[in-house]
Amino acid sequence: MDTNFSDDFLVNGKFSIKKSSTSYEGKLTKEEGKELLIKEKEKLRELQEKMYADGSKSLLVILQAMDAAGKDSMIEHVFGGVNPQGCNVTSFKTPSSKEYAHDFLWRHYLALPQKGMIGIFNRSHYESVLVCKVHPEYNLSEKTWKTVKDFDSTFWENRYESIRNFEKHLSQNGTTIVKIFLNVSKGEQKKRLLDRIDEQEKNWKFSSADLPERALFGQYMEAYETAINETSKDHAPWYVLPADNKWFARVAAIQIIIDTLEKMDLQYPQLSEKDKMGLIESKKTLESE
Repeated sequence: MDTNFSDDFLVNGKFSIKKSSTSYEGKLTKEEGKELLIKEKEKLRELQEKMYADGSKSLLVILQAMDAAGKDSMIEHVFGGVNPQGCNVTSFKTPSSKEYAHDFLWRHYLALPQKGMIGIFNRSHYESVLVCKVHPEYNLSEKTWKTVKDFDSTFWENRYESIRNFEKHLSQNGTTIVKIFLNVSKGEQKKRLLDRIDEQEKNWKFSSADLPERALFGQYMEAYETAINETSKDHAPWYVLPADNKWFARVAAIQIIIDTLEKMDLQYPQLSEKDKMGLIESKKTLESE
């Protein structure tokens, strides 16, 4: 049985949203998937500790998805076992007036992980070519543009180029990037939104504002397809995960992250001979107490 899916969902070449499965789960059962996730979480914890000790590199995980696709629960189930001192999660909401007073990438620079850390972006700079592509009038809040007519093909190509340059700069300066799109079907999204209404403990998750956006589902899929094709690079790859089955998406995501960390050639610091002698002396001191 193939239980490693880390390469199966890498965008390589032209990506088509219509040809991308939302329900694939390999040959695993749900119970097998849950057991595998537990084992993989231990590997992730060890690798995160090693990266923290290494202190020369960082990992940025970008999660993008439609509402109710499972971003929050993925963060909880995949990263729940790592040391919180070595992992930061940033959830990006509608920009504040202060953030709108800067360029669209500014607030994302501020949230980048320092060396030795894993940073998780729950939504990201891609909102500027996703929700703002579907609602171009939102860009007017930047106060740089006069009218929605300014948002032509040249404007969007400049946005994609800014994102590509941003990610290339990060990759050249010690940050490894993994971008994950949780690909949920419109039917599964409907089911999860209804669950939020029907189950009292989930009521707080539901917002009536989600429904107008759901009506634009097709436009969002077009925006995702374009953004992924414009920005998936070897140094900043996109992975499109089937997300109708949350348990499977979690297994695939943690394997992608583990494989990425293993390729980073992380090393525990090597002590000098002087430091090793210091350890011996310290041990003698402690044992003689």
